[in-house]
Amino acid sequence: MSAQAESSGRPNATKTSVGAAGPDTGSGGGSDGGAPPQRGGTARVDSPRGRLGSEGKTLNVFSHATLIIWGLMVTLPLLWAVMSSLKDDKSIFTSPWSFPTSLHFDNWSRAWDQAHMSQYFLNSIIVVAGSLTGTMLLGSMAAYVLARFEFPGNRFIYFLFVGGMSFPIILALVPLFFVMKNMGLLDTYPGLILVYIAYSLPFTIFFMSGFFRTLPSSVAEAAIIDGASHTRTFFQVMLPMAKPGLISVGIFNFLGQWNQYLLPAVLNVGDEDKKLLPQGLVALAVSQGYKGDWSGLFAGLVIAMLPVLAAYIVFQRQVQSGLTAGAIK
Repeated sequence: MSAQAESSGRPNATKTSVGAAGPDTGSGGGSDGGAPPQRGGTARVDSPRGRLGSEGKTLNVFSHATLIIWGLMVTLPLLWAVMSSLKDDKSIFTSPWSFPTSLHFDNWSRAWDQAHMSQYFLNSIIVVAGSLTGTMLLGSMAAYVLARFEFPGNRFIYFLFVGGMSFPIILALVPLFFVMKNMGLLDTYPGLILVYIAYSLPFTIFFMSGFFRTLPSSVAEAAIIDGASHTRTFFQVMLPMAKPGLISVGIFNFLGQWNQYLLPAVLNVGDEDKKLLPQGLVALAVSQGYKGDWSGLFAGLVIAMLPVLAAYIVFQRQVQSGLTAGAIK
């Protein structure tokens, strides 16, 4: 009996010793009877994804707030100009920030007829239409050659055009005046058109050359293999593919040429009937003296802004797609 009890007690002792020793060997000295270690479970480790998510939210809020502030800074002056163009002179000074109590559309008709805005508007359309067409045609052709063909002096010519963007136009006014005078182009529409084209070419070539580099070469190569000449390939294949870029740079050129005042103020001063719209607005403000037809002046300002706003609203999507397409290859 004692031997059986002794033999039956040994496994229990062995199990007890093994169970007691098990946590010591497995957990490095723990005494919780086999419980898992608690060192790593209590500490919280932030994942990189969580940190990036919080930083992204903060940046998103900051960018949206900046865009809202910028949008208000741009939109509010435009709305204030439109409201002021529909008020009388007294309301503009007594309640400048309030909405007009009655709409005075006669301000617009007075600026259009009596201030000769109709003639200035037509002159600006003639000059800008000619200069914008020439700028887009010559600029896209030069940009295509510089972007798609390799020849000696390619990069030199490209950087020469790029350097033209940093040249201040005010330094060229005096020699440009005498050159135009000697050529008989002073106070003429063709003279202004040529100067506007030269003024806008550097930016057009810089923008369109980067855009043409993003277009696939396989399409042009297939057209050449099919027997198309380089001229036909450019006008019928590559130029339609570059339509978003053309619209984008066209809007920027139209904006700069439509609002240009310095060049016509120097090169177009002889004939009053040939003044452009920016010159007409300045002449309207100066001719008032102390009389102050501010409602008519605001009406003329809104008339000058309408074509630019209309062009950007109509081609808004094309401008955005053109800017992004030129940056992604």
